[in-house]
Amino acid sequence: MKKAIIALALLASAGIQAQDIYTPGEGEGIIYFLPKTQIVVDIIATRVDYKPGEFGLYANRYLRLNNVSTRPETHWEIKDIQVRTAGIPDSTKAYIMKLKDKSLESNIELTDQGIAKAINTTSSYKEEQPEYKLQIPQKHENAHQYMTEDILVAGSSAKMAELTAREIYNIRESKNAILRGQADTMPKDGASLKLIISQLDKQERALTESFTGVTDRTDKVFTFTVNPEDKMSDKVFARFSSRLGVLQADNLAGDPISISISNSSSLPAPVEDGKKKKKIDGVIYNIPGKGKVSVSFQGKIKWENELQITQFGYTEVLVDGLFDKKVNTRVVFNPVTGGVIKIDKD
Repeated sequence: MKKAIIALALLASAGIQAQDIYTPGEGEGIIYFLPKTQIVVDIIATRVDYKPGEFGLYANRYLRLNNVSTRPETHWEIKDIQVRTAGIPDSTKAYIMKLKDKSLESNIELTDQGIAKAINTTSSYKEEQPEYKLQIPQKHENAHQYMTEDILVAGSSAKMAELTAREIYNIRESKNAILRGQADTMPKDGASLKLIISQLDKQERALTESFTGVTDRTDKVFTFTVNPEDKMSDKVFARFSSRLGVLQADNLAGDPISISISNSSSLPAPVEDGKKKKKIDGVIYNIPGKGKVSVSFQGKIKWENELQITQFGYTEVLVDGLFDKKVNTRVVFNPVTGGVIKIDKD
């Protein structure tokens, strides 16, 4: 939370009414901004790293596993695309608010960026940041710690592979015998059974990976911002390559990821009649519009929805009389859109 203070009076405007546009170095008052919308696109991409197994050449011969690669490989995949909005100060909508003895409108709370949050109250609004469940590489057991002495002292890789495969089959037979109740020594209870099966699974997996190799998947979030415009069609803001991952828009090594935006507001903005109108003293705020947003890659829409977009709306005024000390009006604004969240009074 940031309270506006008198020091802001050093940054002022020639006019003294709240709707006067701020000009540095003139007048007295509190400066506040209205926000404008930025479209934020989060691309969650997965890096896939494959490391071949020690006995990959013998996977088909001893374990009947086909298409096991013996070459290391790294490639990228797009896991998900999510779109959200963010509010930043609009330099064309900076206003000066005069400090008045009989008014409470100058009791204004601002964000760290100077965007209006609340008047005559404290805002509890918190912008929620996305929390993505990102995959990280799992721990792989060293297969050698489960190899018998005969395997480790074998004179060739082929012989080691043969004995390792035989050990894998022995583990499988042991698990089947336990699960069927045919083992010479059975676990005493369910917990013991679960523990033994878990240990056998771990050994089998480690030894099998010495043939199949291991694949690690690591997620990473790439964030891009787009300034929305009406009738924006297939604007390329990023690129993607299965070899290089997510790239900047000007890197032609990848296929384009594009965004389309169109104004979908249902309420028309007030129409000016061309006549000169008297200024109304008060607090300027936004009536945000709406826009249809879609993100596409390789001809397919990956994300589509309707979002609030300030630039597709217009501004209005909370008249000065609302903030008379006898009325005690309280207003909470959305610092992302500049719209009113709540307004009440005593």
